[in-house]
Amino acid sequence: MSDLAGGPAGGRADGPGCGAILAALARRYAFGDLAELVDDDRVRALCVFGQRLLDLDAEDFGAAVPRASAVPRDLVARAAACHVPQTARERPRGALASLRPVYALLLEVIEARWRRREMSAVISALHIAAEYLPLLAWETVLGHAGDPARWPAGFAGPGSRFGAVGDRECAHNRSQQSAAERTLRVAAEPPPGWRAYLDRQHSHVAHALAVCAGVCRRPCAAVAWLGDSRASLGERCRVALSFGDSALVRLRHAAPVGHGFGVPSPEEVLEAWAHTREVLSRTRVGRAAATEDSYPLPGLPALVSAVAATPIVPSTLLADVAGHIAAALPA
Repeated sequence: MSDLAGGPAGGRADGPGCGAILAALARRYAFGDLAELVDDDRVRALCVFGQRLLDLDAEDFGAAVPRASAVPRDLVARAAACHVPQTARERPRGALASLRPVYALLLEVIEARWRRREMSAVISALHIAAEYLPLLAWETVLGHAGDPARWPAGFAGPGSRFGAVGDRECAHNRSQQSAAERTLRVAAEPPPGWRAYLDRQHSHVAHALAVCAGVCRRPCAAVAWLGDSRASLGERCRVALSFGDSALVRLRHAAPVGHGFGVPSPEEVLEAWAHTREVLSRTRVGRAAATEDSYPLPGLPALVSAVAATPIVPSTLLADVAGHIAAALPA
């Protein structure tokens, strides 16, 4: 990138009128570019912080905080709520305590990437949203967002087939059974084992739980403790599974983050979303997707809220970081 002040490539932007240009970059969430163009340590710290949010680098949200002392405490606290604990005993529990702040950030990131016309990043974020959507539904009954250190006793109690590898009575596939078995003991493992589980198997557990509540025809003791809440949870889990298998999420396989080399256009994404809305709207919970609003994928926040059984709207974390950057830039 050439210098915005007219200097050599890779130089800093400090010429006349550059403040307005840098502020425009901040409003576009071009945090990475800004970090390379400014000399102010506070602005660079904010840019690093904002870029990690935009990249959904949840493992490093916590790691960014000590180095980014210039970041306002309220922004740090809000980002920490989306941080994924890197050990079984780390406190606070962040995204394992509640996925609601995570989905609020996901919705903001999807909207930001859409407005930047970064369709590959949009599809990647939608895939993440689909992977863990069943845990957002289960949060209403678990009291947490699928924290392996806090599973209910019924999962491992008498009569439970949860994690029973090879049990043909269980509706889980082999991968789900293996992940369920691992999640019952991973809280006692050292940090490398814990992180490997989160990277490779936690999403399988999310889908396994959706099967337990919404698909299994021979429910075991793993869900018996749910009582009357199982019907509502099952309905929301079926919608979560349907979203994960939707035309919208399947676009990932046509993008670089999937198995191909093409990137879908905004028109193709909207077409897939229209089909997805039509399919989801055949159920009571899924009808929330038909909501008309100003979101780039109309009805997506309403759908997430319906699965969560509580209102979830896009956060303002990125916007607030950009506002702090703009205020700190030279006039």
